[in-house]
Amino acid sequence: MSSLKLTNPHSVLAALQQRPQDVLEVHASAKRSSAGWQGVVELAKQHGISVREPIARKEPGGRAVHRDGGRLGNTYAVVRELQGVSIRDLFSQDVSRGLWLALDQLQDPHNVGAIFRTAAFFGIRGIVMTVNKSAPLTPTVYDIASGGVETVPFTQLSNLSQAIEVAKKSDMWVLGTSEHESMPVSEVDRDRRWLLVVGNEEKGLRRLTQERCDQVCCIPPRGEVTSLNVSVAAGVLMSHLTAD
Repeated sequence: MSSLKLTNPHSVLAALQQRPQDVLEVHASAKRSSAGWQGVVELAKQHGISVREPIARKEPGGRAVHRDGGRLGNTYAVVRELQGVSIRDLFSQDVSRGLWLALDQLQDPHNVGAIFRTAAFFGIRGIVMTVNKSAPLTPTVYDIASGGVETVPFTQLSNLSQAIEVAKKSDMWVLGTSEHESMPVSEVDRDRRWLLVVGNEEKGLRRLTQERCDQVCCIPPRGEVTSLNVSVAAGVLMSHLTAD
């Protein structure tokens, strides 16, 4: 199992709360670091995790200074990579209504991280990720997610069709998204178990993926700009589909 170097104290704190045995070491100052990192240091010490003082950087003229927040790579934590769950375990939750996500070849780690963070906010039950032509779960994803990767179950598959097939066998409906469709998301029946599929930043959903969806919806624009960044669009859709 590989390890990751995380520089967002919120992502590290979430790892400490969820799986402290996988936090290997923390490089932060109990006095000079930000309040977020001070919380990390305190909790790490409670779990007996090694906490090391950040190495001072030399400024021009030879003056040694400590930099905070991880901007120069001094303040960080080393955390084992989180392992996903099986697709069947992801869909096995016994609920009559709920929302899961599937990311169809998203390639920007910032988008993936933002979607994980939003998914954690809205209580999304799980995320399916494709392996091929997709952004891996890098430290950037963990840090942008700000703890979302730790709290939202996920699985990684080479074949998204497999996830859709398992979803349908698990009494779930599959909802695609496309700016070219006419059905607004407001017409989607929220009282179902939905697998919401969002597509690649440039190309959207692949044709075969869209054909396997039970329904395909859009977010109708109300202004002059007619499209949204995929992470923003995913947030709008999650907000609507999880509303009471």
